[in-house]
Amino acid sequence: MYSIDDLCDLASTYLKPGQIKKIRRAYEFGALAHEGQTRMSGEPYIHHPLEVSVILAQMHMDHETLIAAILHDVLEDTAVTKEDLIKNFGTEVAEIVDGVSKLTHLGFESQAEKQAENFRKMMMAMSNDIRVILVKLADRTHNMRTLGALDPTKRRRIARETLEIYAPIAQRLGMNSVRLELEELGFKALYPHRYEVLTSEVKKARGNRKEIVNKIKNSIRRRLRQEKLPAEVLGREKHVYSLYKKMRENHLSFDEVFDVYGFRILVEDVDMCYRTLGIVHNLFKPVPGKFKDYIAIPKSNGYQSLHTVLFGPHGVPIEVQIRTREMDEVAEAGIAAHWLYKTGGAANSAHKRARDWLQRILEMQQQAGNSEEFLEHVKVDLFPDEIYVFTPRGDILELPRGSTAVDFAYAIHSDIGDSCVTARINRRLVPLKTELETGQTVEIVTAPGAKPNPAWLNFVVTARARSQIRHFLKHLKEDEAKILGKRMLNRELERYDTEISKIPKRRVNKVLKEFNLTTTDDLLIQIGLGNRLATIVAQHLVPDSSEKNKEPATSGTPLSIRGTEGMVLTFPKCCHPIPGDEILGYVSAGRGIVIHRKTCKNLAEFRNHPEKWIDVEWEENVEGEYAAEIRIENKNQRGALATIATAIANQGASIEDVSISEGDGNHVSITFVITVRDRTHLARVIRALRPLNAVSRVYRTG
Repeated sequence: MYSIDDLCDLASTYLKPGQIKKIRRAYEFGALAHEGQTRMSGEPYIHHPLEVSVILAQMHMDHETLIAAILHDVLEDTAVTKEDLIKNFGTEVAEIVDGVSKLTHLGFESQAEKQAENFRKMMMAMSNDIRVILVKLADRTHNMRTLGALDPTKRRRIARETLEIYAPIAQRLGMNSVRLELEELGFKALYPHRYEVLTSEVKKARGNRKEIVNKIKNSIRRRLRQEKLPAEVLGREKHVYSLYKKMRENHLSFDEVFDVYGFRILVEDVDMCYRTLGIVHNLFKPVPGKFKDYIAIPKSNGYQSLHTVLFGPHGVPIEVQIRTREMDEVAEAGIAAHWLYKTGGAANSAHKRARDWLQRILEMQQQAGNSEEFLEHVKVDLFPDEIYVFTPRGDILELPRGSTAVDFAYAIHSDIGDSCVTARINRRLVPLKTELETGQTVEIVTAPGAKPNPAWLNFVVTARARSQIRHFLKHLKEDEAKILGKRMLNRELERYDTEISKIPKRRVNKVLKEFNLTTTDDLLIQIGLGNRLATIVAQHLVPDSSEKNKEPATSGTPLSIRGTEGMVLTFPKCCHPIPGDEILGYVSAGRGIVIHRKTCKNLAEFRNHPEKWIDVEWEENVEGEYAAEIRIENKNQRGALATIATAIANQGASIEDVSISEGDGNHVSITFVITVRDRTHLARVIRALRPLNAVSRVYRTG
């Protein structure tokens, strides 16, 4: 356990005496504020913020960060206010403390929502001062070190949160040493038995490996000395959690994972990195395809190093990392190294990349519908396995593995993503859902008027693309709902010889207040989405309408279906209505109007809610294509399916789905879902199928 003297001694190795005095004053202020408070372990509470500050001093953080660490819980747990902090320690310290403070006093419906909202607030605070997350990570590190005092349920919850959120953030910010400690402690708390078994196996295996490790290390050192290249060669320890992840993800045994020997070679400059690479490749044969150059193309968190895998003595695999000492410092400390190397290129690069990432997070926050959706987006962003692709101008773009052309388009600009129609990879046209690979040159083809497709959500992998598409579709749906809602309301108001634009503003405002809505647009959207019935709204808008409105709800002019209503009109699979069918609408909350054929057997379910039925009809010139289901009874003969599919295609219809059910061995029943323009088009398809030898019977279902 550290004392304030230990902290000051550590900080005095790199801070000025005046700054040390401020740190000591902050400790006295915090100790007084937390007086009488204890942790679950029984120790005085001030020990926790002091330990957090020591963790940050070991990273050589500036004095404002150390002061903020000592005071990081005073706003939440004591009577100290933000104004008190500004007065005593300045605005910078107060803002960091405010950003770190937990939001325990807010009410949330669920633990998941609370976690998501806290995370969202933390990210927003990070965007103002990146030191907020450094204090938060140090706070979490010390909490994980002292997790034993909590009950098992709480321990597991905090450990899972650490592994899912805080360790990946540390990795994203390049803070490798913090990440490793959080992962080890999180794994130990979440799976104590697995941790013990693996730790025991590592200890046993380490003794057997010692001789081989020393032999390889000495071979590398000897060759580097012969080439007069000064370097430090270190054996890399395998961490228990990384071993566990590899075993689980790749379905490998412990021996298979642990049978890899890791080494790190530290040299003076970049030129020596590449010279060292040549020397080790000359000493041991490299494994093809296993070389990665993170110096020329750094990782998103600023990490730089050369990685290679070699065939060692007796065929054992050797993993070698080659980097400069400054790169090594940045690899371990990440953005915290920015305060170590104020002018260092690698450290400033890490800091810039962290800022860029936070900027992307901010954009996601603005697009996300709620905190849980935001947390989902960020989790996707926190677990990248990167690929590197080129723009047509030769710029390098980094994306998570599995990214598609749509992810690439949104990574360039949201406008390009919204209007993309196809892509060229290495000058060849490809579909938008094509997965990208490292080294490809990608060009996006856009078209004016093109819009995001909801189906893109099935294959995009980046959080940015997902949030932008959802944001666009949400607004598109609201626009469509507003237009449909206006048509539905005006249709109801026709009975009273009026329309929404003729209703006095005072009357409209009164109804909006009754429904707890702000604008007329909000009301129309609610109607279009099916959340409010146009009949009821019309009765509220027209005084004494209950006396006038003697007609049943389904009377009046039917609502015309144009086919352009978009996502607020639903065509269910139970009956697959198409233009030309006699149809009926059912108002469904959140879905707008669900269109059924009048012969649909499911309509019986809705008889108890006649107020939700709405008379609808197809307009004469309906746009688009619609799904229809046909069933074919046919002889089980070779090539029959291909013959039927060709006949359907020849009539200009597309096949969306096929399912086959066996009959008596000689006959099978095939169900096709095809897209047609209307009943006439469907009749033409059926007529074309009837004469085929393979077809015994063809009919429409539903």
